[in-house]
Amino acid sequence: MQFPANRQRGISLTGLIVVLALIGVIGVLAMKILPTYSEYRSVSAAIAKAKTAGGTPQEIRASFDRSAEVNYISSISGRDLTIERVDGELEVSFAYDKKIHLAGPASVLLEYSGSTAKAGPAAKPE
Repeated sequence: MQFPANRQRGISLTGLIVVLALIGVIGVLAMKILPTYSEYRSVSAAIAKAKTAGGTPQEIRASFDRSAEVNYISSISGRDLTIERVDGELEVSFAYDKKIHLAGPASVLLEYSGSTAKAGPAAKPE
């Protein structure tokens, strides 16, 4: 089957504008969300380090605060950590929300939580 020579193929200008707008929106979302996710990973690493560094809840909180200062963690502090004794071992957990303003009344709420427990992230305290 042969196509007529005058028939054009490809994306229209309107289609190109829509695709570029979608890529732009996704890019802006990524630029706003990725730093908060990076901070969450830093918090997770800091509680694991604090758990091994301290033997008491006060030492764990102090160790976390030192790590938070070095790693530019601003969403949570040592006093926000939940430290419980589970099966004779101290487990450290955290939960916090991060609200990201997009435009006008629109915003995104991210709920982060984590724990040093082997079962995974802790339930968010009410």
